[in-house]
Amino acid sequence: MSNKPELLSTASSLEELRLLAEAGADAFLIGEERFGMRLPGDFTLAEIAEAVAYSHDKGKRVYVAVNNLMTNDILAELPAYIEGLRDAGVDGIEFGDPAVLTTARELAPDLRLHWNAEMTSTNSSTANYWGRKGATRVVLARELNMDEITGMTDKLEVEAQVQVHGMTNIYHSKRRLVQSYMAHQGRQVEGELGLTRGLFLIEAERRDEKFPIYEDSNGTHIMSSEDICILEDLHLLMEAGIHSFKIEGMLKPIAYNVAVVRAYRTAIDAYAAHAEEYEFDESWLEEVRELQDPERELSFGFFYKEQVY
Repeated sequence: MSNKPELLSTASSLEELRLLAEAGADAFLIGEERFGMRLPGDFTLAEIAEAVAYSHDKGKRVYVAVNNLMTNDILAELPAYIEGLRDAGVDGIEFGDPAVLTTARELAPDLRLHWNAEMTSTNSSTANYWGRKGATRVVLARELNMDEITGMTDKLEVEAQVQVHGMTNIYHSKRRLVQSYMAHQGRQVEGELGLTRGLFLIEAERRDEKFPIYEDSNGTHIMSSEDICILEDLHLLMEAGIHSFKIEGMLKPIAYNVAVVRAYRTAIDAYAAHAEEYEFDESWLEEVRELQDPERELSFGFFYKEQVY
């Protein structure tokens, strides 16, 4: 295999980024809550610059999430932020709003632009449209199944990124739904309702499933009750020519994320060395399974679900 796919991971801190780099990650997605959504950690511009310096020294890349819903007040601060990312030397940014693309093309033309419109990035034509506008990569929707993903790669004019491990977002609202609910119940909310609070949403019909829920300055986020794990069939995505595999480390211990990166690194390297003889080895997942939250199953997500339109 001439070109290995990129192994991309989120990182909650500089410490975790360094450990993930040692475990075999090729690139990192980080950012600041003001401009990016659903990040495991909040990085200042100074910390982003430090992450870039470390990563580039190791031959790795840093991308920054600028995928927030751009309100007018954030939009006013966007040019200075993009200039700060440019000066920090980041390799690319992840965006959904066209305002980010136009600002970056004007102020930081060398920045790679990764289009991530969440569940709307579902076809090659739309991805190529954004490619002609300046995007270099499409982050494919997590709702696509394996046939839909592998069936479009030869039609793409841009790189493709697929999430292969971790939880996914299933609902977002700019409103503070937990606070509103508690107020409706006449109950006082004490402390923060963010990532570290450990709140879950449980449906009456599915009491055995827990959906992590948290609030931050961007609103309310509800996450999946299971973790995607496509390691067993990763070779199908490699055969199709997917450029980047993303590991979502949100709400996971660092040791778990390190184990996941090691497992996917092993699979990618094995396929790259001998694609014709490649076979998945169950032992690659042993450490991950030992660290997996017993209340969260490893699943194929939407990869093998038939979509009904």
